Amino acid sequence: MKWQVEIYEARPDLRLSSSKAAAQQRSINLAISSRGIAALRAVDASAAERFMQTVIPMRGRMIHDRHGNLQSQLYDRDGQCINSIDRALLNVELLEEASALPNIRLTFKHKVLSADFDQKVLFLRDGNSGTDVRVNFDLCIGADGSYSIIRRQLMRVVRMNFQQEYIPHEYIELKMPAGHDEHGNPAFLLDPNHLHIWPRHSFMLIALPNKDKTFTCTLFAPTVEFDRLITHEDVLLWFQNHFPDALSLLGEDKLLKDFEKNPRSPLITTKLSPYHYKDRCVILGDAAHSMVPFYGQGLNCGLEDVRVLLTLLQEECVVPSRTMPNSGDPESDPIDQRLFKALSRYSASRHEDVVAICELAMDNYIEMRHSVTTPAYIMKKALDHLLFSLTARGPTFLSSLGDSLSHIAFPTANPRGWLPLYTMVTFRPDISYATARRKAARQATILTTIARLGTVGMWATSFYLTWRALRWLRSQR
Repeated sequence: MKWQVEIYEARPDLRLSSSKAAAQQRSINLAISSRGIAALRAVDASAAERFMQTVIPMRGRMIHDRHGNLQSQLYDRDGQCINSIDRALLNVELLEEASALPNIRLTFKHKVLSADFDQKVLFLRDGNSGTDVRVNFDLCIGADGSYSIIRRQLMRVVRMNFQQEYIPHEYIELKMPAGHDEHGNPAFLLDPNHLHIWPRHSFMLIALPNKDKTFTCTLFAPTVEFDRLITHEDVLLWFQNHFPDALSLLGEDKLLKDFEKNPRSPLITTKLSPYHYKDRCVILGDAAHSMVPFYGQGLNCGLEDVRVLLTLLQEECVVPSRTMPNSGDPESDPIDQRLFKALSRYSASRHEDVVAICELAMDNYIEMRHSVTTPAYIMKKALDHLLFSLTARGPTFLSSLGDSLSHIAFPTANPRGWLPLYTMVTFRPDISYATARRKAARQATILTTIARLGTVGMWATSFYLTWRALRWLRSQR
């Protein structure tokens, strides 16, 4: 059974040149890693490979201190990377892939006004003509972002637990231009194979590379800090004090123009359940779980939603499976019942994972803007990676997972050995977010115990050496 799919988008077609300028004003660059890549491959392996031709691999963080000194902190001992990808470029590529399929129809500038899930009807406003449009559906999938209209409509018919939190920080996007090499060709002004971070305790600046040799920079800071930057002089003095090396690369004129043109945007966390209504509707991505961007998992988690839901739909024989073509008898169970089972299982199984990554993302903000500069953090990371090296059974690259992720949501329910939290979250799509968090919590207890024993050992050693020194001094009288 092949579904006929209609996609309605409130914005204009992003492939049109008239739409691109507005799309580039408010866009944190995306970091796609193993979870997102695994999801793309589960849906269409060839399309995933085409997407990967547009990325720039980043091997680790590059920490910039106030004096312009650099420190590289690699993400993975086996060389696995996260990948910088332009949000607008990814959107365009996804639209191109969707439009090439004969059973998918794209309609732009159509905004959802309301939904009647019992009657299976959507009501939309045609932005071109201003007229209202009525659309019938069998299944409505809401992937309409943090301020989802489909989610609001879903709240009317299900007992939804809903929590929304704005953190007291905002962000603004800046652009670092390309430089030039000795031949006058465009060149990167910074190492393109790192995610650059200027951590300043309560705020930070980050930079991700683009294919045109520029960097997309994002400044995250408390709202009260932004409120102090009123005049051009305020902005320049603030950057001179906190980011002098970045200011020289951004350029004063370009920095001031970006501050004037680009909006300050809020940061929001949204948690809710359930994600579905009967066999009629399900929400995915930011519509179901907005998170702050500090673990680089917003895109990856949204794509993983698709993979997990697809796996459940295939298990219930609602859509054909490439890996299990004869996995059930569609005639033995009505389609609505099978669909209801799949959506119910999705809501029940996915909630713990998305809550885990939403909370981990918030924790990582503290790490990125402050902890990465502290000796205690650096020592803990060194011990974390040492234990990983001593217990790991060998690298687990995405390609080694084969097709298992196409039909099993998370095949590794009980990961063995010592695994750093970042490795599990970023490079192990076979491990669920919730499992990664639980294992990391157990490991953190062990690390704390080792640190305490080390402190006790240092005190004992110091006491012993002092005692020996006093005895020696007495013997010299």
